[in-house]
Amino acid sequence: MNTHTHHPLYHLVVLCCVLLCCLAKAKAQDTTTPYPADYAGDRIRFHALFIWDPSAESAHVEFDQQALRFFHKLSYGEGFTYDVRTQCPESFDSLKRYDVVVMLNALPHEASQRNAFQQYMEQGGGWIGFHATGYNDKDTHWPWYNQFLGCGTFLCNNWPPQPALVEVDTHQHPVTRSLPQQFVVPASEFYQFSPSPRLNPDVEVLVSISPKNYPFGIKDIVLFGDFPIVWTNKHYRMIYLNMGHGDEGFIDATQNLLLTNAFRWIALGKE
Repeated sequence: MNTHTHHPLYHLVVLCCVLLCCLAKAKAQDTTTPYPADYAGDRIRFHALFIWDPSAESAHVEFDQQALRFFHKLSYGEGFTYDVRTQCPESFDSLKRYDVVVMLNALPHEASQRNAFQQYMEQGGGWIGFHATGYNDKDTHWPWYNQFLGCGTFLCNNWPPQPALVEVDTHQHPVTRSLPQQFVVPASEFYQFSPSPRLNPDVEVLVSISPKNYPFGIKDIVLFGDFPIVWTNKHYRMIYLNMGHGDEGFIDATQNLLLTNAFRWIALGKE
């Protein structure tokens, strides 16, 4: 007779083995365990529309062309699809097919384009605007757009384009939480607005030109003032980024991360 099968220690070892097997089997069958990646597979996550003006000033065209190449690379694998136009659509039906509209230095000018865009945004559309899309003055004659941007009209700018030290106003936002507190952005012409968007309670300022830059410019010099350059109006699914002048807009990894974060936040709407 094998006396080992009757020893208490033998039964304890067998019980432990059975429990370990059951745990391993349960873990293998557990579909609630989170996986660290979300692969889209053949699923297209969203549709984007890029609008640019090939007849704009050359520095804006340089940025726009580089931006189209930058965002094209983000589309590798068809995680999203996109169209490119040189005019804003004139109907809401044309716009509503897109999850995000990216305006590269191009604004709607015709009444039909403006009405379609306003309807698109007021019904939950997504928008990213660069540089000249924020330029508005007494000759723009589009009051709703000032309300939408959340700021006053164009006030002044530095000239010529130059790099700038910028400061992150909050790290509690998905667009900026992965950014350093301060970093240097590539050379651009930056617009200051009056009133500043920071004075609007509906606006959240994300990045600003640091006052350490003052006096800021060589020919045209900005001496002082509140100088936000990235913000969002919380009443809309939008973000405005004042970068967008010249051929250096995509040479810096930190700014590229900022642009990618902004694009992802508007397009996917995930915190």
